[in-house]
Amino acid sequence: MMNLATELIAQLERFAARSPLPRVRALHLPRADLALSKNGEFCALELTDGSLGLSYVLLDDTLARLAEGRDGLGLAGADALAVARRYVVGSGPERTLGFAAVNALTRCLFDRAGYLPPPSADSIGHLAPEAGDHVGMIGLFTPLVGQCTAAGAQLTVVELKPELAGERDGYRVTLDVGELAACNKILSTSTVLLNDTLDRMLAACTGARSFAMIGPGAACLPDPLFARGVTLLGGSWVVDRAGFVDALARGASWSAHARKFAIHAADYPGCTALLARLGREGA
Repeated sequence: MMNLATELIAQLERFAARSPLPRVRALHLPRADLALSKNGEFCALELTDGSLGLSYVLLDDTLARLAEGRDGLGLAGADALAVARRYVVGSGPERTLGFAAVNALTRCLFDRAGYLPPPSADSIGHLAPEAGDHVGMIGLFTPLVGQCTAAGAQLTVVELKPELAGERDGYRVTLDVGELAACNKILSTSTVLLNDTLDRMLAACTGARSFAMIGPGAACLPDPLFARGVTLLGGSWVVDRAGFVDALARGASWSAHARKFAIHAADYPGCTALLARLGREGA
C-alpha cells in the first residue's frame, strides 16, 4: 500500500486526467494574534472556481512562517495539483499548503461529480458513546469530553504534549499510544494527517469497532482512510465562500458559513465512481 499522501495525489491525478483543474486564487490566513483561539487554527486555500481547502496551521511555527512568506509563496495563479504535491514532498508550511490544496481539489471533485456529503447528526463522529464503552480520543477535544463522560463511557485521551498528561475529572490524558488498544470507539483529530502519526495511531487501535476522524481539515478524499480502517470522516463544508473567508480573516465564527458533514465508509460511493461521472479518462 502506498503512503497516504502519495495515494491521495494519485487519485487527484486521475481527476486531472478527466477534467481541467482550477488554479490557485489565494491563501487566506487567520491573524497571528488569533493563534491560540478556536478561530485561528486553520488557513484556507482558495481555487479559481471558489473551492476552499482548509489545513491546520498551529503545528510548530507554521502560521508565522506562512504569514511572513505569503508574498513569496508563488500561490496566485499556481497549478493547484503542483501545490497539492507539496503534501508529499514538502515539510512544515509547505506540507500544510499541500494538504490545503488536496482538500480544495477534493471539494472541486465532489462539486463536479454532484456528490454532496451528508450532514453530520452530531459533533462527536456518530460514535454514540454509552455506558460500557471505552472511548479513545486522539487529541484533546475539550468541548467533546462531556459528551463521552456524561453518557457513562470511559474516556482515555492520547496526546503528544507532555504538559497535558494526567488525571482529569472523569477521564485521563496519556502519552502512551498503546492505551488505545483497550478502546472500542476512537475519535481522532485530523491533525494526524499532518504530523505523520496516523499509521501509528491506527496500528494501536486493535480493539476499535469505530474510528471517526473529525475536524475542519478532515476533507480529503476518504478512500485511502477507509482502506486503512477509518470508518467515518467528518469535516466542514463551506456553503458561503465570501462569508467564510471574511470570518476567517476577522477571527469570527464560521458557523453561519459552513456546515459539518459526516461520510460513513459504508455509504461512500468511492473515488472511482465519482470520477466516472466526469467522463472517460483522457476525454
